Amino acid sequence: MEILAYDDDAAGDYAEMMSAMGNEQRLRIVRLLLFAHPAGMVAGDIQGELGIPGSTLSHHLEKLKNAGVVTVKREGTYLRYMVNCPGMEGLLRFLFAECCTGSGAVDPSCCFVTVKRKGGR
Repeated sequence: MEILAYDDDAAGDYAEMMSAMGNEQRLRIVRLLLFAHPAGMVAGDIQGELGIPGSTLSHHLEKLKNAGVVTVKREGTYLRYMVNCPGMEGLLRFLFAECCTGSGAVDPSCCFVTVKRKGGR
C-alpha cells in the first residue's frame, strides 16, 4: 500500500487541530456542528443546545477556529460556525494514510460510509 507523504507543516497543523479537539466541551461542539452540516449554527444556538456559558463558549469557538477545525461567517450581528470540512477530511486522511491503513490496523472502508440523514442531507 502506498503511504502518502505529508510535510512537517501539515503534521503540525493536524496536531494543532487534534489538540483543539482534545477538550470535552470542544469535542461536543464539533460533533454538534457536524450534525448541523452544512448550515452550521450560530453561537447562541450552540450555547442553548450544549448549555455552555457564553464566555466559555466564545473561548472554545476561538480555539477551534484558530486551529482550523471550524470556520466562522458573520451574519449581521450573529456569528455562524461551521466545521472546516476540507481541514477535517485532511486530518482523517492523514491519520488513515500514516497510522492505520499502512499497517492494516483499520480498514478505512469501515469509517468512510454514506449515512442517510433526516431531510435527505
